[in-house]
Amino acid sequence: MNEAAAILPQPAVEPLPALLRRILALAGPTSVVALLQVAAQLGETWLAARQGTAALAGWAVVLPFALLMQQMSAGAMGGGVVSSVARALGGGRPAEAAALVLHAVLIALAAAAAFALTLGLMPRTLLGWISPTAAEAASGYSAWLFGAGAVPAWLANTLASVLRGSARHALAARVLALAWIGFPVLGWALAEPAGLGLPGLGLGFALAFWVAALAMAVVVLRGGAGFAPRLRIRPQLALFRRILGVGLVACALAAIANLTTILVTAQLASHGAAAVAAYGIAARLEFLMIPLAFGVGSALTALVGRAAGAGDWPLARRIAWTGGLLTLGIAGLAGMAVGLAPDGFASVFSGDAAVVAIAARGLSFTGPAFGGFGLGMALYFAAMGAGRMRGPLLAALSRITIAVGGGWLLAEPLGLGMDGHFLGVALGITAYGVVTALSVRPAVWPGNGSG
Repeated sequence: MNEAAAILPQPAVEPLPALLRRILALAGPTSVVALLQVAAQLGETWLAARQGTAALAGWAVVLPFALLMQQMSAGAMGGGVVSSVARALGGGRPAEAAALVLHAVLIALAAAAAFALTLGLMPRTLLGWISPTAAEAASGYSAWLFGAGAVPAWLANTLASVLRGSARHALAARVLALAWIGFPVLGWALAEPAGLGLPGLGLGFALAFWVAALAMAVVVLRGGAGFAPRLRIRPQLALFRRILGVGLVACALAAIANLTTILVTAQLASHGAAAVAAYGIAARLEFLMIPLAFGVGSALTALVGRAAGAGDWPLARRIAWTGGLLTLGIAGLAGMAVGLAPDGFASVFSGDAAVVAIAARGLSFTGPAFGGFGLGMALYFAAMGAGRMRGPLLAALSRITIAVGGGWLLAEPLGLGMDGHFLGVALGITAYGVVTALSVRPAVWPGNGSG
């Protein structure tokens, strides 16, 4: 089935195999890119560990912010772009879809500037609050990653979202594959042969995404989304609202998720650099569920958006649950593998025995929770397509409350120490999946339009 056929109007009650094929037709290309992203990010973790425990701790301090930028640009605000373009096309408004491109780019540039100014120009101020001992090693890496890489990352991911909103997932995937294939190679060359160390990884990311951003711009300007973007127009508040109504809430959710990691990292800092480095490994594997879920989730945002734009809410819910259960299975298998052999996974990224031991303890708690987390993430992407974000917001608040507050309670008053923090994280991501799943029901979809 080609991509165009995947988004054509379908019968109101569609057989499950046909519905699954529609999802997989769009999810396949993005899933390939997600696997490349996972491989690149695992390679980055390994390269950071090769620079020493101090460098790995510095990398771990920057990790939540790097993940936040990627999540906001690709999945959160990017999801707002996909949703707005898909709903415009589903509602028969192609001129609106063409005009949304300019508004999406302006939002991307503003967001990139915020990352570049805070983490590119003043990294020690913010990173020093989390871990003063790791901030020195982290500052050079952060300066290159955000100072030179924020703009191209936001532009590449935003323009890819324009393509996905018009169901051109394969085209977006081909361009983004350039970045994720090139990044680890450039990072290694700059970090080791060129002798830049950890900052070389940040510079490698920036160079890879400048190439991807320029290539993506050429594709979109040539009509790769199925329409020519309208750039010579006066920006309209209503069109900004189309994107931001979903994108801002999704960005807030991404911020809450990464704030959770930041606060848990700060709690673990009292246990030393090895604990911070170890949690960086555990958190990286946890967050790798996001690109895996995004493969299916990007298809759900587009397909649910089309169905919602056409007013077919029963179909929107069926699409969401079909994709959600598919992701539950994928993430659950990955989590089972991690939970059964945590030492093996941890030892891949560090040769420091203390770091490996702590990371393995963390993964033994969080690995079994990956399945529920994957379900929640897939339904979160579906909720963006539906424009129903209240459930995912409540889920994110549940997660941070349990992971940080519950983790502290388990670790300190109840005396479980680091294990208490890891158990809190596992319970938090499980709650995220449960609460998000409970929100995908007829009373909320469509509900009154404010959810």
